[in-house]
Amino acid sequence: MKKVFAEVYGCPRNIADYEMALGLLKEAGFEIANSSAEADINIIFTCIVKNPTEHRMIQKIQEFTKIGKPLIVAGCMPKTSQRAIENINPDASLVGPDSIIHIADVARLALEGKKVIFIADERKPKLGLPRARKDRTVAIIPISIGCMSDCAYCATKFARGRLCSYPAEKIVDEVRAAVKDGCSEVWLTSQDNGCYGLDIGTDLPTLLKEVCSINRNFTIRVGMMNPVHAKKIVDELIEVYKNEKIQKFLHLPVQSGSDRILRAMKRGYMVRDFTAIVEKFRAAFPDLTLSTDIIVGFPGETEKDFQSTVELLEKIKPEKVNMSKFGARPGTEAAKLKQLPPETISERSRRLHEIMKM
Repeated sequence: MKKVFAEVYGCPRNIADYEMALGLLKEAGFEIANSSAEADINIIFTCIVKNPTEHRMIQKIQEFTKIGKPLIVAGCMPKTSQRAIENINPDASLVGPDSIIHIADVARLALEGKKVIFIADERKPKLGLPRARKDRTVAIIPISIGCMSDCAYCATKFARGRLCSYPAEKIVDEVRAAVKDGCSEVWLTSQDNGCYGLDIGTDLPTLLKEVCSINRNFTIRVGMMNPVHAKKIVDELIEVYKNEKIQKFLHLPVQSGSDRILRAMKRGYMVRDFTAIVEKFRAAFPDLTLSTDIIVGFPGETEKDFQSTVELLEKIKPEKVNMSKFGARPGTEAAKLKQLPPETISERSRRLHEIMKM
């Protein structure tokens, strides 16, 4: 029995792919190793959302390459940075986000010394597959792949593509099976939960109602929703959030407190849209946990724009802030813009960190 070791980085969506891959490998007769040293083949599920993250992925690929065993690079990086991977390890096999179903075949061929590349857009729902969960109590269930946005800074869309929502009945079946398997918490995840169903004639509140109707004892954590889509369904969302199964958690990334910068980012909403959603949710759920994301130093950001972000955070007081220094991702519109000096971005990042501690 051949042994396989895998590491995963990035978002819950990538973790779900990792769990499916290990489930498929176990089903195919592979044994899951506890370390790369004891494995016959290694797999890394990569993330490319930020420059520092991709740099770390490159370092990890270099480390795995030095081990001298067959390597499969999966996740987002094979579709966005194939040449960079092959410059490090020309023999590595590549598996894109849509191609996890092929992981066992890729592993077998890689062990025979063959290089395999599966990075085509297959757009098939990744539901009903075996799982090897990182946490036996948590079911990370994808509800779609891709998104409907064209944010100027985002490279993830190059890997995950346009929105492809999964059928609600398949998602409900997946939740039901996970809960029966012992999971007490269900994470519904995607690149943007807010646009779920726009391509198949439904929406997120309708899906949540169906999931809540499952007669089992479990809770639901709703993943990230961009304001551009959440604002259209906010009243319906609040109504379904009243169900005791749904955790009172809202991940709503604003990215900037400046309307001018939001337009440059091509986010599709204004600051007032974000604050209106937050105010409605907090009025309905005083115990709400609000998480938001901020990008510091987007091209063209002035001191006034930055201060607008500071003032927004001081006004809203989110329970959690995921802050990122802007770094231009190759191929994006923002990469073509005049970049701010790195020292300016670092100084603003430091100041925002200090403010968030208060």
